[in-house]
Amino acid sequence: MSTMLELEHVSKTFNAGTINEKPALVDISLKMEEGDFITVIGGNGAGKSTMLNAIAGVWPVDEGTIRIDGKDVTGLPDFRRASLIGRVFQDPMTGTAATMQIDENLALARRRGQKRGLKWGVTNEEREEYRKMLRRLNLGLEDRLTSKVGLLSGGQRQAVTLLMASLQKPKLLLLDEHTAALDPKTAKKVLDLTREIVDENDLTALMVTHNMRDAIAIGNRLIMMYEGRIIFDIKGAEKKNLTVEDLMKKFEEASGEEFADDKALLSAKNA
Repeated sequence: MSTMLELEHVSKTFNAGTINEKPALVDISLKMEEGDFITVIGGNGAGKSTMLNAIAGVWPVDEGTIRIDGKDVTGLPDFRRASLIGRVFQDPMTGTAATMQIDENLALARRRGQKRGLKWGVTNEEREEYRKMLRRLNLGLEDRLTSKVGLLSGGQRQAVTLLMASLQKPKLLLLDEHTAALDPKTAKKVLDLTREIVDENDLTALMVTHNMRDAIAIGNRLIMMYEGRIIFDIKGAEKKNLTVEDLMKKFEEASGEEFADDKALLSAKNA
C-alpha cells in the first residue's frame, strides 16, 4: 500500500515577529496510507483547519515538506494542487458556483485540471450520469439538474459539493467541518453520504470535526491536535473501542488541562 500523504516537520506561524505572533502548526509529522480515513479533533485554535489549508496549499508553510502520492507539493500554490485534492468546506456556500446550474457545477468538477478551450456543453450522456448520482442522495435533486445551486438548502448544497469533490477520484479528500453548519438530521445524512463515497471510491480522506462521537464512529484512524501539535494518534480496533470519556481523558493527559471546547462538549452531551 502506498503512502498518499506525508507531512514532515511542517511548521507555520502567523504574524511572525509581531505582537500577534501565533504558532499555528509546530513540527507536524503525519503519514497517511492509501485508503486511510482520518478524523481530526481538537479545541478552537488547535491547528486543525490550518493543517488542512497547509495541505491544500492555501498559503506556504514556514518549514517542512508536504508530499501527496509521493509528489513534493510544498512549493506549489493551491491551483497547482487542485487535480490531486477534493475539498468540502464548512460553509455550504463555498465550493460551488451559486449562479450556475447543478449539472454545470458537476461538469465543471468533471473537467477540473483539463485545458481550457475544451467543449464546454454538458452532454446528454453526462446529464444521465449526474441524474443517477443525484438519485442516490434521496434529496429530490435528480429532477432539478437545471436549478441554480444558490437555490438549494445547505444540506443539498453540501451533498452536491461532496459529489463534485469526489468526481475525479482525488488522491486526497479534505473535509473541513463540512457538517458543522447543518442541522443534526441533515448533518447525519451528509456524513452517511461521505462514508459511502469514501468507501465506494477507495478514497483517502482527512476530516476535521468538532463532534467527538463522529470522530470516534467514522474512519479507521483518529488524531487529536492541541496548540499546533498532534498529541494523540489512534487507529483500528483501539479506535473502535474508544469512548468520549476516553478521548477527554487522553486530551487531559497529553495537554495537562481539561478539554474546554464548548462546541465539542456540547456535541458529546447531546449526541
